Parts: sequence; structure tokens; C-alpha cells
Amino acid sequence: MATSEKKGFTATLYFILLTTMCLVGEFPLNAVAGNAAPLLQRYEDGNEHGYSRAFNAIYDTSKYGILQLQNGLARTPPMGWNSWNFFACNINETVIKETADALISTGLANLGYTYVNIDDCWSKVTRDAKGQMVPDPKTFKSGIKALADYVHSKGLKLGIYSDAGKFTCQVRPGSIFHEKEDAMSFASWDVDYLKYDNCFNLGIEPKKRGVDDPALWAGKVGNSWRTTEDINDTWVSMTNIADLNDKWAAYAGPGGWNDPDMLEVGNGGMTYKEYRSHFSIWALIKAPLLIGCDIRNMTAETKEILSNQEVIAVNQDPLGVQGRKVHSNGTDGCQQVLLLSQYMLSICITCFLAKLAYYIIIINVAATITAEWNVIGLEAGTSVSVRDLWQHEVVLNNAVASFSAQLDAHDCRMYVFTPQAALMGNVM
Repeated sequence: MATSEKKGFTATLYFILLTTMCLVGEFPLNAVAGNAAPLLQRYEDGNEHGYSRAFNAIYDTSKYGILQLQNGLARTPPMGWNSWNFFACNINETVIKETADALISTGLANLGYTYVNIDDCWSKVTRDAKGQMVPDPKTFKSGIKALADYVHSKGLKLGIYSDAGKFTCQVRPGSIFHEKEDAMSFASWDVDYLKYDNCFNLGIEPKKRGVDDPALWAGKVGNSWRTTEDINDTWVSMTNIADLNDKWAAYAGPGGWNDPDMLEVGNGGMTYKEYRSHFSIWALIKAPLLIGCDIRNMTAETKEILSNQEVIAVNQDPLGVQGRKVHSNGTDGCQQVLLLSQYMLSICITCFLAKLAYYIIIINVAATITAEWNVIGLEAGTSVSVRDLWQHEVVLNNAVASFSAQLDAHDCRMYVFTPQAALMGNVM
């Protein structure tokens, strides 16, 4: 599944502490040429602002630029909403319009959530007499063009769904053998974003039809690509997907993003702490932030999570280096350290409390998690200030050599580390 979007250096360190459990886009009409450059070239020699010579090896970006379209689009991970996780096939134009209205009224649009993406089931079950894909006349009676006009009038963008097979996953018409005319239809409707699935693909070579590790090739046809199976609204699914997505970290960057699937925050299957961890991980790994709940009726806790501007800023940092796992210890590797470097460096420390369900009872406990400087790419003597992105305050001014925090099971802490050398440089 691939997606394609239409259209000051800071020495800081982000990281998350978590206790967890392991058990599109649009096809751009006007491409802009561009050349990929090493994302972390500032750090080639190490020892800048307290970073060690291991920094570049830890935050490998050597695969960046191999895949990206470099069309000037999706320079940061796309943000918005998608209908599938909550509504599935129970969608209509009223839901889409009301969701667009809610993005505005809740302030989410001002935070960057600008895509309103219709998933499967928008089309009629058969093509028309001319072979064209057409909207379902019962649920989208005004047509997609009118819906796009409405969404655009709000300053938002409209996304749509199709499939590389004979049918979509919900057995609506797929685009195989109709790719050109469907793309022309979407363009004529002023659609901004296409999610392209891979059901009923007739056994055609996976590389041409959307599977077989799309992270290795899909960047040439879209601005993001799915790296995992579909998410569901459970802790096991979310953390397992985060693990699976980790192997592709070196490929992501501006113009092309690994997509571990849409957010489940607010759908009711996880606790507040688990959803906070979910959102923190997705931000750190540079996933597209596509809300999957009914934002017309979201709770205050859900809005709080989705509206955390400091966490969103990690996801939207323009350098765009994906966080990755760099260290694990404890029983079955349950304490895992994930880090993200960009202009800033971000670290996510995750305690995976189980790789198999039968471990949950004996391991599902609170834990103290420690980030050692040698693991995260800092010189041992580097002093950093520590800002908590969920408490929105500096919690320590001069951490040296390591930093620890105690967490409840499935809970999360997310921090920004700013080396003191960087602070002094900014003052001077």
C-alpha cells in the first residue's frame, strides 16, 4: 500500500520512555525536481555539541534518497484523518463534511491535521457503462468533486482510496487495467491524496502491485508506503507494528515515509496511557499522523493527546530522520531503547513487557528505564537539560552520563535533551 501527497539547526535530543508489551496520497500532477543530501552530515566528525563519533552509525540514514520521489511533496509526514479505523464502510458525504468541520472547530487543522481521507466503500459496486468508477449514489449523491470543493473551502485537502487489484478489499471496483482513467477521474475531482491498496491483485508481481516489502521500492511511486499489516485497536497490535516498522528506519526522510498504519487513539480499545504511548511512538518514528477516531465526538483526553504541539513538533521536524531501536536488555529484551535524531536527536526508550501473551502476567509491571549516553550517541561528560513533552516543563537542568525515569506498565514519558554546549552556543 503506497501513498503519495500533493501538494535552524538545533542541537537537541528527544526521547520517549515507555513501558509497553511486545507480544495514497496523491499522484502529484506537478513534480518538482530535487536531490537528496545526507541528513546528518553535520555530525560526520562527531564531538559537536557533545555528540560522540558513534552518532552517525547509530542514526544511520544511508538509505535515504534511494527511494524518495523528490517531487517537492510530503517534506514532513502527512497529517490528517482517515475514515477506516472507526467508520469502516459506514461512511457518507455527511460524515466527511462534518469531520472537515470538526477539524476546524477543534483546532486540529491549525495543528497541521489538514487531510480528510475517505477510505474504502465510497464508490458504487460496479463501474458505469463507460467503465468509469463512480461514487455510490446513495451515500455520496453529490459526488466527489462537490465534496472536494467543500473540503477545500475549509482550507483542507481531500483524500480518496483505490486498489491495485480487480476489487478493493471491500469488493468495490479496483483500478487494475483502469489506472490511467481512474487517475484522471481523481484529478478531475481535485482529489489531493490517494491511498492505494492491494486486495484481489490477480497474482501479479508484488512489486508492481503493492506488497513484497514496499519500503524497498514504493518510494518511486508514492510519498509513503505501508510497512506492516493493518493495525487494530489493541496494545499488542500497536507495539508489534512499531517493532516491525523499525527495520526500515534508514529509508525514511523528507518526501517518503514508512507508514505503520493509521492512529487508533480515541477508539476505545486501549487506555489513556496506552494511547499516549501510541501517539508518542508514531511521532518519534515519523509515521503519518492520520487520526482514526470520530473526532466529532472525541473525549477531552483524546483531544489532549492528539493536540500535543510539542510531540507533533517531533514528528514534523523538517530534517525527518526516523527514530529507531538501538539497545535492549531485560528478560526477552523487554527493555528496549529507541532513539530519533534530526536537527535534534530524539530517544524513545520502550520496555516491551512481553513478546508472547503468556509472559504478560509475570512481566507486566512498572519499570525504571535508563538511557546511557554511550548508547544514544553522546559523549559521557555531556551535560543536558531535560524537558518533558507531556508535562511541558524542564525536569532536570544538568543530566550527565545517563538519565532514568520510573514508569507504570504501558505508560510513556517523552523528553527533549538539549546539550549545554548547544544552549551556550545559542546564547552567544
